[in-house]
Amino acid sequence: MDRSEKIMNLLFDLDGTLTNPFQGITTCIAYALEKMGIVSPPLEGLGWCIGPPLRGSFAELLASDDQELIEKALGFYRERFGTVGLFENKVYDGIPEALGALRAMGHRLYVATSKPGVYAERIIAHFDLARYFTRVYGAGLDGTLNDKTDLISHILERETIAVRETVMIGDRKYDMIGAGQNGVCGLGVLWGYGTRDELASSGASAFIENPHNLPATFKKKEL
Repeated sequence: MDRSEKIMNLLFDLDGTLTNPFQGITTCIAYALEKMGIVSPPLEGLGWCIGPPLRGSFAELLASDDQELIEKALGFYRERFGTVGLFENKVYDGIPEALGALRAMGHRLYVATSKPGVYAERIIAHFDLARYFTRVYGAGLDGTLNDKTDLISHILERETIAVRETVMIGDRKYDMIGAGQNGVCGLGVLWGYGTRDELASSGASAFIENPHNLPATFKKKEL
C-alpha cells in the first residue's frame, strides 16, 4: 500500500457533519422554553445551539447560571427529543457513500459527538449508518464527556489508537479545539454550522467542501 494511503482512525462529529439536525434540535429547544413559560426565539435564530453542549446553550437562552433551572429546561428538551426530535434529522447527501468508500479503503471510523451517546446510537442506527462505524462515542446524560477535548482523549485511550494516526472531522470550533488539545489533526467540513473562519481560527488543518470529497482527502495525501 502506498504510504499516502495509510490506514487512519477517523473520528466523525454527528450534528452538522453526518446529519443535519436543525429541525429536531431547534423545535425541541423551543418546546423546552415554552414549557418553562418563556417565549422562544424564531427557530431560524437557534442554529448557534447546534454543536456546543446544550447546558451552555440553555444557560444563555435562560440568561441564568442556575443549574436547577438549566436542568429543568434540559429535561423538557429531552422529553420531546427522546421520542420525536432525534428522528427529525436528515443525513447529508453523499455521506453514506463517503463512509462506505472510507471503510472500503480500510480506515476505521468512529462517531465522536457531544450529544448523549444513548441518542447518538439511536440516530446512527435509525439512518442505517451503524454498519460503517467501529463504535459510537458520545456524552453521558449527566454531561460527562460533553467537552470534545475530554471525549477525544477518552476515545484515544479506550481504543488505544495513536494520535498521529487519528483525525477529527467536524463542523464547529469545538471539534477543532478538542483535536488540537489532544495533538490530533482536525479537518473542518464546510457543509455544517461552522464557518470557514471559525474553523480556521480554531486550528483546522484543512477544509472539506462537501461529503463527496471525503474519500479523496484520505487517499491523495498523508495527514
